[in-house]
Order: sequence, then C-alpha cells, then structure tokens
Amino acid sequence: MTDPAALRDKALEIHRLLCAVYGCPVAYFHNLDPLSELVSSLLSHRTRNAASGAAFKALRRRWPGWEAVRDAPVAEVEAAIAGVTWPEQKAPRLQAVLRRITERAGTLSLDLLSGMPVPAARAWLEDLPGVGPKTSAAVLSFSTLRQAALPVDSHHHRVAVRTGLIPANLAVGPSHAVLAAQLPAEWDAQRLYDNHEVMMLHGQRCCYFQAPACDRCVLLRLCPTGQALRPSEEERERA
Repeated sequence: MTDPAALRDKALEIHRLLCAVYGCPVAYFHNLDPLSELVSSLLSHRTRNAASGAAFKALRRRWPGWEAVRDAPVAEVEAAIAGVTWPEQKAPRLQAVLRRITERAGTLSLDLLSGMPVPAARAWLEDLPGVGPKTSAAVLSFSTLRQAALPVDSHHHRVAVRTGLIPANLAVGPSHAVLAAQLPAEWDAQRLYDNHEVMMLHGQRCCYFQAPACDRCVLLRLCPTGQALRPSEEERERA
C-alpha cells in the first residue's frame, strides 16, 4: 500500500483498534521537567527501563541538581550510571549536553522550549550532541511541556513496519516524520502520545520481535505480515 490517503486511513483504523484494546487516553507515565526528561532519555538509549530508571535516581540522590552533575568529575558520573549500557560513553556525553544547554540558553534549563513551535523546539534539541528525533520528541511529549510530538521507539517501529505503514528499510529516525504525517495535523499532544503508547504496548505485548502472537492480534486483518504468517486453510485442515 503506497497511496498516502489509504495509509492515513489505515493509520487511523490501527489507532482506533489499539485504543480499544489498551485504553485511551493513556495516562502519562512521567511528570518530569524537560531537562530531567532529556537526562532520562539519554540514559535510556539501548538500555532496559529498570536500569535507566535506577541510574536516573542514582544521579538525583548523589547530586543536588543537574548543575552539580554537569560539573562533577566524569568518573563519578560514570560510576553512578554504571548499570546502563555504555556508561563510559553516556557520562561524558551527558555532561557535554548539560554544558551545551548552559551555553546556548544562558542557564541550565529547557524552559525556553515552552515558547517555541514544536518544529523549532525539536530542531533546538537535535542540535545537542547525541540527540535525535526520538529523544527530541520524547522530551517534548513526555515532559511537563506536554507538546504535540510523536516519539517512535523500536516496538512502535516494528508494528508500523509489519502492518505496512512504513517500508521495512525505513529506519527509526526518519520514520518519525513519515508516521507523524499519517496522523491528523490537528491532533493534540494527548492523542499523539496515545498513538505512540498503544503502538509501543502492542509491540511489547503481542507483536513480539520473535514469534509474534498473530492468532490473537486485533490488527491481523490489516497486517500483511500477519496474513503471510497465518497458516492457509489447507495447512489448518492438515494440522
């Protein structure tokens, strides 16, 4: 399916079906200020939620604020976040990001983003070292800014590929713009957050990376991957 209008219709039907399963509106799971959300997002890259959450809490316990984390010896920051993937890379990068924000904003705060249009705010964030589309969208959507930006994680991306919303060779980064364009431009922050959450939850609970549970998938009739994996009538009769 390549017709843009048909893809938009399909994206809306997928959203409707998944909301019926997982419940919309979905409650926000974080109530962090945007700077804290950025730190949390940077720690979470290729890391399980439990480990990145523990590292975030360790930083908060060890230092009184993000200025102190910025100015601490890098070895101490690395030790505090030792449970995440690649702490030896994330510690200096985190401090570089905090220094860069201070230089650009004149203070260590991301409150200036609240007065920007979403595209400008995302561009501002993506000019920071190591910040791409997923992180910029997460900061704007998940933080107390509650702005209309669509994050796409690996689960969300997998469901979008398997259902044919995006081609398999479209990476997670560029998929942000394509998937967002399939949703109504007038959708507010809550509805975009709902879309990300139900797509992610479906990837976690049904559309697994290996052995997806197509037999109980609410999207089966819309999913070319699931249809291809489904046994034919002749195979079912032989079984």
